[in-house]
Amino acid sequence: MKRSAPEKDINEDALEVGAPKTTAAGVKAVMVALERGYEQAGVSRTLRSMLRVNQRGGIDCPGCAWPESITGARKPAEFCENGAKALAEENTTRTADAAWWAKHPISELAEKTEYWLGNQGRITEPMMIRAGETHYRPVSWSRAFATIGEHINATTPDRCVFYTSGRTANETAFMYQLFARSIGTNNLPDCSNMCHESSGTALAPTIGIGKGTVSLEDFEHAELIFVVGQNPGTNHPRMLSALADARQRGAKVVAVNPLPEAALLNFRDPQTVAGVIGDGTRIADEFLQIKVGGDLALFQAFGHLLLAEEARVPGSVVDHEFIAAQTHGFDAYAAARAEIDWDATEEATGLTRGEITSIASMLAKSKGTIICWALGLTQQPHSVDTLKELINVLLVQGNFGKPGAGACPVRGHSNVQGDRTMGVWEKPKEEWLAALDAEFSITSPREHGYDSTDTVEAFENDAVDVFVSMGGNFSLACSDTEALEAGMRRTGLTVHISTKPNRSHVVHGQTSLILPTLGRTDRDDKHPGGPQFLTVEDSMSVVHTTQGRLAPMSPHLLAEPVIVARMAAATFGEGHAVGWRAMAEDYDVIRDHIAAVCPGFEDFNRRVRTRNGFVLPNPPRDTRTFATDIGKARFTVSPLEYLKAPAGHLILQTMRSHDQYNTTFYGLDDRYRGISNGRRVILVHPDDLAELGYADRALVDVISTFAGTERRANRFRLVSYPTARGCAAAYFPEANALVHRGLVARESNTPGYKAMTVSFVPHTAEPNRVFDERERPSTVGAAAG
Repeated sequence: MKRSAPEKDINEDALEVGAPKTTAAGVKAVMVALERGYEQAGVSRTLRSMLRVNQRGGIDCPGCAWPESITGARKPAEFCENGAKALAEENTTRTADAAWWAKHPISELAEKTEYWLGNQGRITEPMMIRAGETHYRPVSWSRAFATIGEHINATTPDRCVFYTSGRTANETAFMYQLFARSIGTNNLPDCSNMCHESSGTALAPTIGIGKGTVSLEDFEHAELIFVVGQNPGTNHPRMLSALADARQRGAKVVAVNPLPEAALLNFRDPQTVAGVIGDGTRIADEFLQIKVGGDLALFQAFGHLLLAEEARVPGSVVDHEFIAAQTHGFDAYAAARAEIDWDATEEATGLTRGEITSIASMLAKSKGTIICWALGLTQQPHSVDTLKELINVLLVQGNFGKPGAGACPVRGHSNVQGDRTMGVWEKPKEEWLAALDAEFSITSPREHGYDSTDTVEAFENDAVDVFVSMGGNFSLACSDTEALEAGMRRTGLTVHISTKPNRSHVVHGQTSLILPTLGRTDRDDKHPGGPQFLTVEDSMSVVHTTQGRLAPMSPHLLAEPVIVARMAAATFGEGHAVGWRAMAEDYDVIRDHIAAVCPGFEDFNRRVRTRNGFVLPNPPRDTRTFATDIGKARFTVSPLEYLKAPAGHLILQTMRSHDQYNTTFYGLDDRYRGISNGRRVILVHPDDLAELGYADRALVDVISTFAGTERRANRFRLVSYPTARGCAAAYFPEANALVHRGLVARESNTPGYKAMTVSFVPHTAEPNRVFDERERPSTVGAAAG
């Protein structure tokens, strides 16, 4: 039965604010999950998908990339509340069909919020709009693909950009990057550029791999687990079960975050008696409420204190044997950490020397430490240095290649790590390109391409003629929103391979195509050999299958590999060296090619059909070796740097609501923070509100300053909230407009979503203003050292 979409949009004047919660999950989470599923998809489709999600041979959750056990049994409900919401959005029986597009002109859709657009339902057939037209209209698949081929062939490869969302499966990602490189470009921005690019940039030169080094089973052996810059209760709630089990076995958990997060205070697992009728489980033994951007200073202090304890009791802390055999640069690191400026450290972190020393003592005693982190550490100017400092601390105690120890960047999107493994990267290495060329008899370009931030600038400079988006919502995901959208509207062709309407469809190019695709839960059976499955890679390098079983909501939907193959056929003709049609008809053919090109994927088709799939090689974890350019793990030395706002300003970070996954809004209830029915809020400590002269719920315009330029976003409510002093928090993507394209993490070029210097003025009716001097400064933000 088709369900109608809600007509009402967000009314920010209906904002409700209550006290933040001190517990998370529980029966309430189950009820919300079921309610959203039934509301969108009905009982049958909801239960059929939920019972298969994250089960062996089932559907990989389209939400986060947290892994499942490959050694033990799985729970009957291997999903969280937000995973269930993601399934409901995809399984919905609401449809944005041709009649819907005919009813709503672009001028009307441009005024709608992402919440309203996303709730309209699944797109049912290809749609097209040309310059001067007011509505998208249906177009045949053949005409859509011909249009793509015509535009690509009418320009040069360097003016074509191919963006990828982290929900793209391995097989699609491999074909997609092959398509771009066959055209002649490495312009392959992806969502990694905006989230964990800093992690890979820091890890590769220090430990020789751009991924985490722990398995889920390591949480069973850890003595100490850090959860830094991360809110697992909203972003990857199944992690809470692993943390709760670890604590039950005696591990200690330390949370480091500017915001107190309910799930780290108390977790009520709805699959346990204690979570249903009991008091739940405290997750964090200790909570360090750090200032935004103060983590580099914190981990430098930890390093100093670990070395001081080793000097006091030789042989008690430092793993000298490991350091001598497997690392380089320890002496320089030890010299740099011999002394510390405690006044600067306390200013940078907002913590006392006693608080830091207490946690360092726990660290010194631990024989197995895992450090987990997410975007709280990756989106600041000094993010790469911060992450290298975490690696230093792990190296000091030899926390690699032993049970219960290692680095754990917790990825967001379900296959964002797999996309990079499949070659979706603007800076490919020569060995990858050589293997690709040998397998397909093509010549891949060697010049590096655009990442996401570069693409924003390219749009602004009118350097893009063709933009193809494999999933995602580029206009809302990136920084400098107004300039980006203006540039997108000037582009010759935009192509969106999507399941539902979103903002990027509205700020379209002069010609725009929307190509509707199957979702993760949809049955993919229109192939000569019968139903097909896809594969994904989770946060801990396990590759396994995913296969939908629900009937698609429209007979006109195409699978993503088929769409890529048909774009290629329209671009190159049928005589191209690459066998696109064979791959689209039988995904085993794609996997055989992957096995020939990608290290670790040998005998892919057989191994992925085993019960748990297979684990990719990870030298630091598997053999305690490090494939850096020097063959050893590398200690590094970075200067002290932190974010410092001038008088009358705060440091603003972005965050997700609990009813949100990236740019998808499931609802308007940030339940754990006590905020409902609104999103344009700024969370500010009550003492900072008083110092700035504003009352709780004051209506303000927000001004960000960067390198002599300003960005302004209007009509936000200030909300008194127990965040760290001198800091503030707002929802992503509403605050993205405040981020100048030049405010990035050095080295990784990740946007500085956690590094905005902002001030407030009372709200006026003045429209948004963007002051842009078209400069890209070499130095970013306020630092002290």
